[in-house]
Amino acid sequence: MAQFSNSIVDIKYQQTGAATAVNPLGMREMQALAYEHRDKRFLLIKAPPASGKSRALMYIALDKLAHQGIKKVVVAVPEKSIGRSFKNTNLVDGGFFANWEVPIYFNLTDVKNEQDKKGRFKEFFAHNGAKVLVCAHATLRNAAKELEDDTFDDVLLAIDEFHHTSADAHSNLGDVVRRVMNNSTGHIVAMTGSYFRGDGIPVLRAEDEARFFPITYNYYQQLNGYKYLKNLVLGYHFYHGSYLDHIGEVLDTRQKTIIHIPSVNQRAATGLGKYQETAEIMKVIGTLDHKDYHTGIYFVRTADGRMLKVADLVEDEQKERNMVQDYLQNIKRADDVDIIIALGTAKEGFDWQWCEMCLTIGVRGSLTEVIQIIGRCTRDCEGKETARFVNMIAMPEAEQAEVKVAVNDFLKAITASLLMEQVMAPSWKFKTSIDPTEGGENGARTLVVEGLKPLSSEKTKTIVESQLDDLKAAVLQNDVMVKALSGSTTAETITQHIIPKIIRERYPELTDGEIEEVRQRLLLDTIIKGNDIVDEKGEPISMIPSGNDDEQESEGNRLIKIANRFINIDKLSINLIDTINPFQRAYEVISKSVDAKTLKVIQDTIAEQKYDMTLEQAIVLFKGPLKVYVAEHDGKLPSMDDPDPRVRELAVAYAKILNQKRRQLSGLEIGE
Repeated sequence: MAQFSNSIVDIKYQQTGAATAVNPLGMREMQALAYEHRDKRFLLIKAPPASGKSRALMYIALDKLAHQGIKKVVVAVPEKSIGRSFKNTNLVDGGFFANWEVPIYFNLTDVKNEQDKKGRFKEFFAHNGAKVLVCAHATLRNAAKELEDDTFDDVLLAIDEFHHTSADAHSNLGDVVRRVMNNSTGHIVAMTGSYFRGDGIPVLRAEDEARFFPITYNYYQQLNGYKYLKNLVLGYHFYHGSYLDHIGEVLDTRQKTIIHIPSVNQRAATGLGKYQETAEIMKVIGTLDHKDYHTGIYFVRTADGRMLKVADLVEDEQKERNMVQDYLQNIKRADDVDIIIALGTAKEGFDWQWCEMCLTIGVRGSLTEVIQIIGRCTRDCEGKETARFVNMIAMPEAEQAEVKVAVNDFLKAITASLLMEQVMAPSWKFKTSIDPTEGGENGARTLVVEGLKPLSSEKTKTIVESQLDDLKAAVLQNDVMVKALSGSTTAETITQHIIPKIIRERYPELTDGEIEEVRQRLLLDTIIKGNDIVDEKGEPISMIPSGNDDEQESEGNRLIKIANRFINIDKLSINLIDTINPFQRAYEVISKSVDAKTLKVIQDTIAEQKYDMTLEQAIVLFKGPLKVYVAEHDGKLPSMDDPDPRVRELAVAYAKILNQKRRQLSGLEIGE
């Protein structure tokens, strides 16, 4: 594995076994935590892949059917393959009071015709005997358009991979959720393995999200409680030229691996096409011996004589693809497959417990996608001590120091997301030269713009403060805008005519003056954030054409640009970089080793950063009021959950000083 083998983050865990141990009802740790709050009408479960969210939903749904007046359950998943997670499951043998059963007729993920799905969806509500239906997100949104809101009275709506409500501007899942919340007596369980909302549409409006009861279970809790898996390793490896010339230096064929190749539109693509790239990777693995035409699996012999089973999920031919997917769904042993080559699949919801490494080619602009890919290799499995996520990226043109900062920022963003913390894109407040009261609150960056129109109404203030990402997505998805960006339309026409027209269509009640106020903020927000927005696939979408179609930004430089968007991470003053080792014309970045204790430090530091208190202020409180409080309460420490704000302030001061000591003991640097 040559010089590319070093990792950036090496996280070690205690192997307590708590995460996979079951209670008398058959529930694992996370499932029991969620079930404890089963009586809440709106639940938001934030937990990593492999933590058992699907079964947690089963327990909660069955209790609501039996004891809470819920008459029907609708489970919506992003794609057909994830529907397998909600198949019939025996829960009684584990100690629960009922089994999870889905009628074949109402498992719509196995129905091919969309009209049939929509018809059965509507039929489900009139069927007296059927209690559970499973469908895709698309079926839910399409059928819901033809149903009255009160159809969801006394219905539990469960949405798996809830971040999809923000990933696709056309999904309208957020609208369905709001209808159920506001116009029916229905309940909602929302589940997600990542809660990154920085570059997409907000999952929910702030006022709606506040109504959800959150259940948070993070990677620290999950992996620290695993029985077998001890280490999670994250690595970034830079290369020159084509990734095909270097993948052999990173790929360890002795490890169960998923290789995600870049799409043809990604900068990391070689231009050979996805089929040829797949063939070249096969050659790097070894020599093709034969193909099993009953399963679609390739048998490849390595240079040292081992026979490996390789699954090709890049293939588009439906019959071949279905055959391979069916094989993968039914594997029972570690020896059944060794390497999977994929493009857009084998990410969220894909279950291969023996997977040890995810090797991803090219920068992924979506942090959600990165976290989902990492989740493919972090399932606990006998014989697997280490899971690895390896990202191959073309060498940046920037100086080493800039790359070091960017990689560290990206690592902090990944670490924060693994801890189920929200990682937000840069937040800018624009201040007019005549209105000194605008902008700058809540830690946002402030910029004075000459000639900027002040926000003149509550409506425009609401749009700018909470709906700008939503509006931006609507603009980018508008058919007229799509044609303009792909053609020869001038930037002036786009900004002065097309964008105002889209704003007017979305907010018909706005005056011309208010539309101009929103238009200015929309363009400023886009320009300041690097004139680069990423879609749900992590691909950049330029708001205003640069006029130079030949200009291609390198993959490495994209990593720097993306990393610079994580403004909240700027406050997380922890340096995860240990050394930078140069070799040939590139270099590798190696991190400090982050064990469970250090990951806890990061978690506590994030919590600490939510409060605006300097270390000096904390010391003053620690030496005075905090000591008095502890003495008056028989040694009890103040809590951050105390209703008294003065007590919460003392708790923050204590946490600040405690975290400072922990960071020093862990050797984590303060500041960059």
